[in-house]
Amino acid sequence: MASLDVLPVFFDLKGKRVLVVGGEEPAAWKAELLAAAGAKVSVFAERFCEEMVELEARGAVHLGNGGWRQAEWAGLALAIGDCSEDEAAAFVAMARAHGVPVNVIDKPEHCQFQFGSIVNRSPLVVGISTSGAAPILGQAVRRRIETLLPRTLSAWARLAQTVRANVLDRLSAGAQRRAFWERFTDLSFSGREPAGDLDTLIAQASGAPCGRVTLVGAGPGDAEYLTLKAVRALQSADVILFDDLVSDDVLELARREAKRILVGKRARRASCRQEDINTMMADLARKGRHVVRLKSGDPMLFGRAGEEIAALEAQDIAVSVVPGISTAFALASELGISLTHRDCAQSVRFVTGHARNGQLPANLDWRALSDPATTHVYYMSGATAPRIAEKLLAQDMDRATPVMIATNVGRPNREVVRCRLDGLAQEMESRDFSGPVITAIGHAFDQRAAQISVPGTQLETLGARAS
Repeated sequence: MASLDVLPVFFDLKGKRVLVVGGEEPAAWKAELLAAAGAKVSVFAERFCEEMVELEARGAVHLGNGGWRQAEWAGLALAIGDCSEDEAAAFVAMARAHGVPVNVIDKPEHCQFQFGSIVNRSPLVVGISTSGAAPILGQAVRRRIETLLPRTLSAWARLAQTVRANVLDRLSAGAQRRAFWERFTDLSFSGREPAGDLDTLIAQASGAPCGRVTLVGAGPGDAEYLTLKAVRALQSADVILFDDLVSDDVLELARREAKRILVGKRARRASCRQEDINTMMADLARKGRHVVRLKSGDPMLFGRAGEEIAALEAQDIAVSVVPGISTAFALASELGISLTHRDCAQSVRFVTGHARNGQLPANLDWRALSDPATTHVYYMSGATAPRIAEKLLAQDMDRATPVMIATNVGRPNREVVRCRLDGLAQEMESRDFSGPVITAIGHAFDQRAAQISVPGTQLETLGARAS
């Protein structure tokens, strides 16, 4: 095991005596925290702030008379002091003489233990420590964890306490108990209060394993674009079937024990057949696995999710979908451009840039796609962008219509190039983009064009080129 700066330990303080020295707000916060943990808190100070007086009025603490040396030290569980530097050494010496663990607020060198940041879903409690070095960082970590743990988790944790003995009596060790607790855990992260019949859950755990599939949108690459629901799905997965375009940062958020299988499909490269992916998902789910099908962007937008859902439902396999941030939205956000700026675009259209044969779909309505009041985003258009430009120009679309060509959106190596519609063909022919391309066309990109500057993005502004 790697070395630890501190050992994370949780004190059971119910009914135990704790001493707090100091009457100002820092001491009041510690006193309230200790009282919430069930401690009998005695506070000694020369004067008491309003918050401390309110705590006494609620019966949370007892305010003592005199200095801390007059306190009853024998049998204390903890001692916490808000002391001056001059007093701190004597306070610590007194605590150690009585064998009492001691903490001096904001003076790490005098502390035998620290108060970390806390995520409270009691009886589930998460503590975060930076060994006293960076409390603000600890608070930031706490905020991140708060977003991942639903408030209803407290009720589920309390229920777990009451049903544990029943589960041990009625389910055999190993697969049955694991099935029960996995199902219980999945429900606890649903955001709903506990409801239903414990007997039903136990019956499900006793029977044949019941698998399921979750289609999850991984976004364009940046792990911070993931939704909370997507992270929870990754944390509960047994197997993850992921696309070639899913970033390593996203995969890092998955449960460590989950098996990862690359099932990427890329143009002009060796790829998994969709039929094989459908079969693999179904086979794994029938074995009782929770399968996450992790797709770049949003699974319901050019991700063949409809085929996968139909194939699974035909075999009575439960399937659900977690949406993701689509590349078009990530691009617009990173450039600070509204796709529907009311002065120039009243609608948005997402268009696939290639059909099954790798060419432009034959049934696209090019007259509608040349509408100057619409922003058009062509996905998977690296090979077909010149043909797209040709089709639009043939419909008399304004030759000066701005175009954004983007690849690796949401990643450190993203590239964004700006040109005109009549220069799109030559622009694509002169470049070798490192990843899948989206081509966004419309007068919405006139907005703030000269001011666009995205850290880490190569952005070039180009005029029309002779064709």
